[in-house]
Amino acid sequence: MRRSGGAAAGALALVLALWTGGSAHALPLPQDTLARVTSLTGNAYPELEALYQDLHRNPEVAFQETRTAEILARRMEALGFDVTRGVGGTGFVAILRNGAGPTVMVRTEMDGLPMEEKTGLPYASKATGVFQGKETPTAHACGHDIHMASWIGAAKVLTQLKDRWSGTLMFVAQPAEEGGHGAEAMLKDGIFKRFPKPDRGFALHVGPSPAGQVVLKDGQLAATAEFVNLTFKGRGAHGSRPDEAIDPIMIASAFVTNVQPVVSRQREPNTHGVISVGSFNAGSTTNIIPEEAVLQLTLRALNATEMERLKAGVRRTAEHVAAMNLAPPPVLTFRSGGPPLTNDRAVVAQVTPALRQAFGDAFRFIPAEVPATGGADDYTHFVEAGVPSAYIRIGGADPAVLAAARARGEPAPANHSPFFAPLPEPSIKTGVRVLSVAVLDALKVRKP
Repeated sequence: MRRSGGAAAGALALVLALWTGGSAHALPLPQDTLARVTSLTGNAYPELEALYQDLHRNPEVAFQETRTAEILARRMEALGFDVTRGVGGTGFVAILRNGAGPTVMVRTEMDGLPMEEKTGLPYASKATGVFQGKETPTAHACGHDIHMASWIGAAKVLTQLKDRWSGTLMFVAQPAEEGGHGAEAMLKDGIFKRFPKPDRGFALHVGPSPAGQVVLKDGQLAATAEFVNLTFKGRGAHGSRPDEAIDPIMIASAFVTNVQPVVSRQREPNTHGVISVGSFNAGSTTNIIPEEAVLQLTLRALNATEMERLKAGVRRTAEHVAAMNLAPPPVLTFRSGGPPLTNDRAVVAQVTPALRQAFGDAFRFIPAEVPATGGADDYTHFVEAGVPSAYIRIGGADPAVLAAARARGEPAPANHSPFFAPLPEPSIKTGVRVLSVAVLDALKVRKP
């Protein structure tokens, strides 16, 4: 049941008391510090806008972010960070030590998506890349370019406020967030053995809520994801002789429609579940029935039990539609995107007062009792590796675009839409301030 605003505030106050023991640790940042963050963010914006537009024009897909990584790495070196390249493939880690204190990690993703941009922006991507062996358009349709500009901006602000914090900054540029590979690759490469293990971490994500909005959810905030490759085998023949074939396109099409009752009829009605087919590839021309059809799916659920239900339904449906058409058993591979992304309640309790102070009415706190959303992010692997974190959402949508969409009775373009176009200035400035305030609050110099 959704808790009332007063009850939610009381719960937050209780967590704060337990975390701080009544100390000054949870007090908001000095007003002059917040004013300096805002001023420095404004000063940096022209440079960040140019960086954003360059990154937006030149997206690179997972594990191919060589140009992107080098641009970011050189900027971090210019700010005085010690940069180690090639962590987890194209990723890198930038360290800045500034006296005694905790180590705080700030993560950005670098990869774009294998899709065409249709925003019509003057700096829209016309780039292409190779994805799964095929040349494809590429686009920053998830907002990672906003994240990178905000990340660089926060690093710049923090280096100019070194008298206001003490500790170690660990800025992580992660490859391949899309598809859930990149964080795991960095962990396998020993990121927390080769570099200081962070005492806490922060990440953000832009979305289609109004530009300038800041949202922090306590507890679980996202789903668990599973990525599925599914191949239906058939028997090829001439298009005029379907009786001599086993048609994998027909079988795969039957699967696409018949798998949805796993969500609509077999799932607990009060739980979240999604099965989406994102890719369907088969055949080469009009008059050949091909030998196989290859599908790629994403599954989303809010807990492991429901995810297992979805996986079993996908497997059962695939096997049955193949068998009823006299086809060989299908080939399925499942790859986990990790457990649900969950914010650490103590970190949330600590950072909430500073974010509320910095953003006022634009800040929204969501208590843990409110159900999580269906998105997913492989930042969850860093959390599972022992980094207590707060993952913060920021708005990027033009209010006029949102109003026009509501008037038409349509959803506004969101992440992964070819029309997704966050407003750069309010989005980047908000992102810079969010990350800067979160880090300053975690590493602020204590008065004796």
